Amino acid sequence: MSGRASNDVLGRGLRVLGHAIRTEPRLFVVSAIGSSFFGLLIIANSYVVGYVIGHVVVPAFAAGRVGSGQLALVVAVLLGISGLRVVSIFARRLGAGFMQFRLQARYRRAVTRRYLALPPSWHQRNATGTLLSNASSDVEAAWAPIAPMPFAVGTIVMIFGAVVALFLTDWVLALVGVALFPSLFALNLAYSRRMSPRQIHAQRMRAKVSAVAHESFDGALVVKTMGREADESRRFGVFVTELRDALVAVGRLRGLFDPLMDSLPSIGTLAVLLLGTLRLQQGAVSVAEVVSVAFLFTVLAFPVRAIGWVVGELPRSVAGWERVQAVLSAEGDMGYGQSALPGEGPAELRFDEVSYRYAGGPPVLTDVSFTVPAGQTVALVGATGSGKSTIASLAVRLVDPESGSVALDGVKLPDLGGAALANATALVPQVPFVFDDTVRGNIALDRAEIGDDRVRAALRLAQADRFVDGLPEQLGTAVGERGTSLSGGQRQRLTLARALAGRPRLLVLDDATSAVDPRVEAAILSALREAGSSILVVAYRRATIALADVVVYLHQGRVVATGTHSSLLASQPGYADLVTAYEKAEQAK
Repeated sequence: MSGRASNDVLGRGLRVLGHAIRTEPRLFVVSAIGSSFFGLLIIANSYVVGYVIGHVVVPAFAAGRVGSGQLALVVAVLLGISGLRVVSIFARRLGAGFMQFRLQARYRRAVTRRYLALPPSWHQRNATGTLLSNASSDVEAAWAPIAPMPFAVGTIVMIFGAVVALFLTDWVLALVGVALFPSLFALNLAYSRRMSPRQIHAQRMRAKVSAVAHESFDGALVVKTMGREADESRRFGVFVTELRDALVAVGRLRGLFDPLMDSLPSIGTLAVLLLGTLRLQQGAVSVAEVVSVAFLFTVLAFPVRAIGWVVGELPRSVAGWERVQAVLSAEGDMGYGQSALPGEGPAELRFDEVSYRYAGGPPVLTDVSFTVPAGQTVALVGATGSGKSTIASLAVRLVDPESGSVALDGVKLPDLGGAALANATALVPQVPFVFDDTVRGNIALDRAEIGDDRVRAALRLAQADRFVDGLPEQLGTAVGERGTSLSGGQRQRLTLARALAGRPRLLVLDDATSAVDPRVEAAILSALREAGSSILVVAYRRATIALADVVVYLHQGRVVATGTHSSLLASQPGYADLVTAYEKAEQAK
């Protein structure tokens, strides 16, 4: 952490708080007024206590009796002040609590919306655990100072009010306050500068621990089957130890700061008593005034700590805020047009001299051109790494080409509206994803137009109706996180049914039936011809390839040949070798 960044953390933190105030001004005003009123009541209470000591207790000792009327009045005033303090505390805490929780909810939603808007290439560069940390602990850290902030504002009002009251009481005693209060601010500033790098490092380590933990949990099956539990525990332990050390460093500095903050008001109280005794002997002040000032310094200790709480949280707040802003300001948005697809029914997909490369990498696709005629099935065939999955992503616009164009029914994909594109296309990826929901919920995905009839029709097309009917509650059966209660083939068929339920005009299958046996796969592909969609399928099995109307043969990111399966077998030795290799691998299973 640079010295400049460390020194500037107070300014950056105050800008974060300013943003919070501008976002929730009404709640801040409610809490700040309540806190300021509380601070002024503390001053008033100090002078009431001084009055009681000077004008009730001392005369009572001298006279040997206490006036009941005067005592009742004092009790009534103290009870009244206490009641008002209760109201002010309620307003402060209610406003601050609502403000903090609303800001956290607002920014968790904003971060999540930003995640959904950013393209897959951005997500591939950021660990899932880090993204979870951004949306949870970083948002929480960014608004951690909000809870004590109104109290700190009220404390500042109280300090200014106390200085005025001190000068009205006695200028010599006021000098104690004039010396004490700047010392409090100087101590808070020094603490902020030293705490900043510690808090930022601790927040960074929280994200790292979250990322490593998520990776370990996600790969639990691999860890267990490979017998790497001890190694994974050691790897996780390294980061946990570093986080522990970072938090210990934070706690050590805070442990030094808190006693110093507590001691300054106590030193002020001692100074007031010493100077007050001298001023009392000189006749410059009364007993009531000395007691009022001393009591005021005594009760200052707790409210003044609110400033320390805010300053102590600012470095963590800045670290969380900057990590959240890194997500919210991330670039790579895919803009959408306003066009809609003409007509109805299956759509034609056209790739025109499309080239693509992943960030900083070599070309994945070079001048790829082919067409999926409306209502037909086109198979993509090629060796591993030839660009088949990239073409699948381009076809549904998960990514945009580096050059060339992809069009659906003559409309370039970037010109389509987001809803129009989502309604017209569906991708079933290599790895199926099933939500922790019911079968019905996984297929309908809260789409209002998809009722049980469409869900069951989609299940029949995906050859999933039989196994769903055999589940305990059929469509209402919960399938567990990531569909853990289902087999791999069942998960694939469920995700295929999800895509079919939307009745897409273009269906893209990226090796989406690899986990089902060939007989079921053939039944699925035959049924898909009834789905009313154009189909682009990444194919490996000879039976699947043979069902396609057209085959596009890819090699090293280029289209080598296009034609029927039988014509390519006869004219392309590389294609024939590849398909034969697939068949042999399938037979060896």
